[in-house]
Amino acid sequence: MAPVTSGSCLCGACAYSYTDEPAMKALCYCVTCRKVSGGTNTTNFIVPEENFTLNSGKPKSFSTEHETGMTITLFFCPDCGTTMWKEASASQFKGVKLVQAGTLTDPTNFTGKIDVELYAPERASWLVALQGAEQKEQL
Repeated sequence: MAPVTSGSCLCGACAYSYTDEPAMKALCYCVTCRKVSGGTNTTNFIVPEENFTLNSGKPKSFSTEHETGMTITLFFCPDCGTTMWKEASASQFKGVKLVQAGTLTDPTNFTGKIDVELYAPERASWLVALQGAEQKEQL
């Protein structure tokens, strides 16, 4: 049986789960992700949509244009505002959810390694490149 990973918003009104390991784990330092997170980056666990289930709640969504021109859609709790996952219109993101790792319930799910750092040149100067992660200038 495939492992199940669960997550939720801050208030618990919206909850999700996914099976199997993420297809990829990525840090992103683009302007859009910095503004979404309110920090220096987002930590994205790329999950095939067939492995993803919304278990409770009715997230709201907000779409915006990414600096590359693709559309990014954020899915967030209507009560507490926590962004739980993103979807993107670019071909490399077709059929996947970009789960925001900070919304995972159990910190023991933070295993393995980050595969790639996106927009690495835009990383804050006080952060260092993750050893073993591919460094990409953009997506």
